[in-house]
Amino acid sequence: MPRSPGVALTGITWDHSRGLLPLLATAQRFGELHPGLTIDWQKRSLQAFADAPIASLAERFDLLIIDHPFAGYAARHPTLVPLDRHLPAPFLADQAAHGVGASHASYAADGGQWALAVDAATPVSAHRPDLLERFEVALPETWEDLLALARRGLVALPAIPVDALMHVYMLCLALGSEPGAAADGLVDPAVGATALELLRELVAAAGPQNLDRNPIRVYEAMVGGDDLVYCPFAYGYANYARPSYARRPLRFGGPVDFDGRRLRSTLGGTGLAISGRCRGEALAAALAYAAYVASPDCQRGLYAESGGQPGHRAAWLDPETNRATDDFYRRTLSTLDEAFLRPRFAGYIPFQDEAGRIVHAHLRDGGDPAVAVAALNRRYREALADA
Repeated sequence: MPRSPGVALTGITWDHSRGLLPLLATAQRFGELHPGLTIDWQKRSLQAFADAPIASLAERFDLLIIDHPFAGYAARHPTLVPLDRHLPAPFLADQAAHGVGASHASYAADGGQWALAVDAATPVSAHRPDLLERFEVALPETWEDLLALARRGLVALPAIPVDALMHVYMLCLALGSEPGAAADGLVDPAVGATALELLRELVAAAGPQNLDRNPIRVYEAMVGGDDLVYCPFAYGYANYARPSYARRPLRFGGPVDFDGRRLRSTLGGTGLAISGRCRGEALAAALAYAAYVASPDCQRGLYAESGGQPGHRAAWLDPETNRATDDFYRRTLSTLDEAFLRPRFAGYIPFQDEAGRIVHAHLRDGGDPAVAVAALNRRYREALADA
């Protein structure tokens, strides 16, 4: 850590209590522990977080909260600091050993570690316990149960482009084809077409309003009204399990079974990265702060207490973090551990944006699913060739 006064860092995160408040709290406390250091966190929209180029952000900010598919780009461009060259090996070994699912590994590419997994998430289920009794319904256990509940108007799910694509990945896995492993594109054509139609049937049953909902909007709709009982899969937000945060807290759990096996969702979460523009004392300060935030004590303590959703397993197993969130972490940990790690090559993010729009258009307008899958596979081949 620098000893001279006047070191100032800037950071960019995403616009939600989970994304902003724990960073404000940790920056404040770290500054108190290291007089002369200030960290100014700013925020951007959730959509911008998913697809804004990290190269332009790294030119303006020292600290960046990023999505793990950016790791492939970072490995090919001098944008982020390779943390494995600066942080102690025992610290990184602890992060790897105690990550939630593939969260820590998701920020590794081409031999470098490009961020620390300070936040972990994957699509999980959520429901309103108080409404189950009111509507005299049981939690769905199978895909067929889910469709039946959706046809009653009691289900919400996020189906904006990026979330819709993640659901297609999940359904392709359930049908036996891993996205990115097909011989000639993203998915097997027949499997992809079936996945699209399954998802379209569910979205049609739940209602077209879901085409404009991201996970946050789904959860806000569920806690803000009294007509939505269940969400089958949306990136989990422990905030909405807290009575102090939500008017009617949600209870989270795993997804339903599909053809006798539990659905396997697609890993999300966020990582704390350092811009390559950091040098000297600024770099030393940024590295020390990143290690502080990712440490098990901070993750299960100040970070979680401030509304964060930690990436370190110690926090997910901690009695207090679970007590405060109706066992959100214990109820969903196995789903995180099983989550699918999507492709992360250098050109993946532009592909994801376009692929999401293709899936979303099919959900909205219908048509031949084989045509939509052909477009996905063609664009995937082009992205790989460009990379």
